[in-house]
Amino acid sequence: MTTLKAEKRTLDVKAKRLRREGYATGNLFGRKIEGSIPLKIEKRELERALKSAGKGSQVQLTVDGETYNALIKEIDYNSMACRVDEIDFQALVSNEKVHSVAEIILVNHEEIAGGVLQESLSEVSYRAYPSALVDKIRVDVSSLKVGDTLRVKDLDIARNKDIDLTTDPEAVVATVTAVHNVVPEEPAETDEKTE
Repeated sequence: MTTLKAEKRTLDVKAKRLRREGYATGNLFGRKIEGSIPLKIEKRELERALKSAGKGSQVQLTVDGETYNALIKEIDYNSMACRVDEIDFQALVSNEKVHSVAEIILVNHEEIAGGVLQESLSEVSYRAYPSALVDKIRVDVSSLKVGDTLRVKDLDIARNKDIDLTTDPEAVVATVTAVHNVVPEEPAETDEKTE
């Protein structure tokens, strides 16, 4: 499990200033936390953690010496500045189900013969106890053929009795469509001769 260090931040220092100083801001909330705990996290520390974790991942979050088993709930990425501006965590309680998402990763799509894979869904929403949380679903699609459709109910996560899907099981994850090579017609030659 990824570990991440954060510090409590006082709200008298603006988030914009903290970002200029090399921090991302965030919040930790949960059933056993009154309100929420405003956080600041060093940019390098956060980038290191996000190489192996993302939205829906569990992390060990240490805040001023106290450790929380937490779930990454939201990541606000600033694409203009190429950085994470804000990140929110939910402190987990072992006997309480939480809402989360799992990213769908389709592998071996280059092995599909005669068709093109069209991805329709990139994540699945669900509820589960902390012990059953999943952040990534890898799906080998090499056996799919033209006309095949992969649905949420076909994924391993749908068969996990410890997980309650909130995404429709009939939702389409991906389909394989035929490749249509359109050959442009050559213009007809005219045999008109003028004399």
